[in-house]
Amino acid sequence: MTRLYHFPLSPFCRKVRLSLAEKKIEVELIEERYWERSSEFLQRNPAGKIPILKLDQTMLTESAAICEYIEETYPDPPLMPKTHRARHEVRRLVAWFDDKFHSEVTAKLLHERVNKKIMSKGAPDSTNIFAGFQAIKFHLDYMAWLLDQRRWIAGDELSLADFAAAAHLSTLDYVSDVDWNRSTVVKDWYAKIKSRPAFRSILADIISGFPPPPHYSDLDF
Repeated sequence: MTRLYHFPLSPFCRKVRLSLAEKKIEVELIEERYWERSSEFLQRNPAGKIPILKLDQTMLTESAAICEYIEETYPDPPLMPKTHRARHEVRRLVAWFDDKFHSEVTAKLLHERVNKKIMSKGAPDSTNIFAGFQAIKFHLDYMAWLLDQRRWIAGDELSLADFAAAAHLSTLDYVSDVDWNRSTVVKDWYAKIKSRPAFRSILADIISGFPPPPHYSDLDF
């Protein structure tokens, strides 16, 4: 059995889960309290990071590398385009969300409002929360600009870039931190993404003490 060691509100884990589900790869989800850094966890990944995918007796780490491994091993349906230029655009936008969006938005909103409480790391920092709310406006506007020119985030076909973006936004939507009224085109794009069968298990996630808003799992918002 393929196993994914994950945490439900990790956008990096969600990106891998979406890739696996889109390709209809059955996986056993093992929730990992990675912040406790157990010896078993560190044996699986000495870097102390999730996700970790156990596939064919091999432990795979780093979400972007895992997703490309999945793509090369299970090429259908494709999540990477055929041309070098188009593949670069997908990789650029995956990095945009996993690096820039994460540091400016996810790490400031989700970490401060949810993860700190779960991990017993003290009270939320209001300065970080304010900065996150300011930054997400820019990112939503950038996504709107991209989607005004394309059917999907990186081009005319669904790609890993869409799953990277949706992974981050879905964790923030879980705690009602996305203003979907800011852009109709972004809202419509997300509605298309979350209506895909690959999204079902993510919409079923429940974090104890943090119930999602009613619209979270509503495919029509």
